[in-house]
Amino acid sequence: MNIHTHWSMREPASTLLGVIGAFLFPSDRRGSLGSQTWLRQGEGRGSQPRPKVSEMLLQKKRWESMAKGLVLGALFTSFLLLLYSYAVPPLHTGLASIRTSEGAAPCSPAPSEPEPVTSANGSAQGCQPRRDIVFMKTHKTASSTLLNILFRFGQKHGLKFAFPNGRNDFDYPAFFARSLVQDYRPGACFNIICNHMRFHYDEVRGLVPPNATFITVLRDPARLFESSFHYFGSVVPFTWKLSGQDKLAEFLQDPDRYYDPHGYNAHYLRNLLFFDLGYDSDLDPSSPQVQEHILEVERRFHLVLLQEYFDESLVLLKDLLCWELEDVLYFKLNARRASAVPRLSGELYRRATAWNELDARLYRHFNASFWRKVEAFGRERMAREVAALRRANERMRRICIDGGDAVDATAIQDAAMQPWQPLGAKSIMGYNLKKSIGRRHAQLCRRMLTPEIQYLTDLGVNLWVTKLWKVIRDFLQW
Repeated sequence: MNIHTHWSMREPASTLLGVIGAFLFPSDRRGSLGSQTWLRQGEGRGSQPRPKVSEMLLQKKRWESMAKGLVLGALFTSFLLLLYSYAVPPLHTGLASIRTSEGAAPCSPAPSEPEPVTSANGSAQGCQPRRDIVFMKTHKTASSTLLNILFRFGQKHGLKFAFPNGRNDFDYPAFFARSLVQDYRPGACFNIICNHMRFHYDEVRGLVPPNATFITVLRDPARLFESSFHYFGSVVPFTWKLSGQDKLAEFLQDPDRYYDPHGYNAHYLRNLLFFDLGYDSDLDPSSPQVQEHILEVERRFHLVLLQEYFDESLVLLKDLLCWELEDVLYFKLNARRASAVPRLSGELYRRATAWNELDARLYRHFNASFWRKVEAFGRERMAREVAALRRANERMRRICIDGGDAVDATAIQDAAMQPWQPLGAKSIMGYNLKKSIGRRHAQLCRRMLTPEIQYLTDLGVNLWVTKLWKVIRDFLQW
């Protein structure tokens, strides 16, 4: 899930101030926050009548009222931030700062590249579960589902997470820095790092033992772009120029007309995978750096999962980490309602792929390497294990989920099960937990269904910025 100087939850203060600037200081500069079509009604449209004076005055009053509300919201937020900085001492409680007997050994000096990891393939005897993991959480790739798997495993074994401080990401879209970790002290060592960040290998490497396993997940770039456009598009100001009913199709007809690489939140709408992994998402596709970066990802990550083959990916992950089947059971989290957006047509799919060419090259490379890993694992063995995973997931669905399926946000009965929603829409689905579950499965069911924000709170993470942003959103009915 997801977000970070965008409207959802990641950087509420900067987002709010950015929008205030858009309303109070409009400009016609390409890609600026002031490209509001309402300011230019009646201009350059000689064939259209101007609105009546009374209508214009009413519209002006509405915008003035909204602007005043935003200013007051910003002042209120600033006051609370100042009050918090003086009144609240640093947190030193919760799982984020507790070392248990099962924690990692002290970190050694970080090697330039991770040590190779040998999977349990064909050698289950003597296999020890791996507990030191870096998950580079990419956007819109089923990463929230994988995050839940890591939360459960870490909680089950009392492992030490490196969590953000105050929010649910590491100051994204800024590069990761170890000082952003909650309760960080020089020399601190962690078992699991898994929240959203813009990857910085050296900073991450120094926080985990040398034998830590690095993983990430990719998705077909055209499908990822579609999902990102609909989730984040409203907080990317250059998309405000799009006037048609199908803004995605309009954008893809001539993306260079609208796209501003230096625009606010522009990174969400081009080569987002490349950006999340710490590279320049506006590189010339013909640059030799593109292939160099792809090979660097291959050296640094022990396994790159694919969203389209999620079950097969989890089987490979289970084998790599020497985990049990129960450790990788899952329900699909943070998924959009099927009717929320149409699927890309053939032509638009090709345009979206071409627009995200760096991500497309990255995806093709790791799609090929993924299937080489499947071949090495064994096709028949893979089929058996995927079938076993799906049977186990289906069994848990019947045990845990009231009604058996995900429901719209408006139908979720328990606020603790309510996922975070994008601005202005409730398109993310969630679940209702059955009211009568046996003691054997009650805890596992609840953990498997708990959304990211609530789970982070359960793990003792300080989310005061995220929670404050939610209060402001609820007050303004965003």
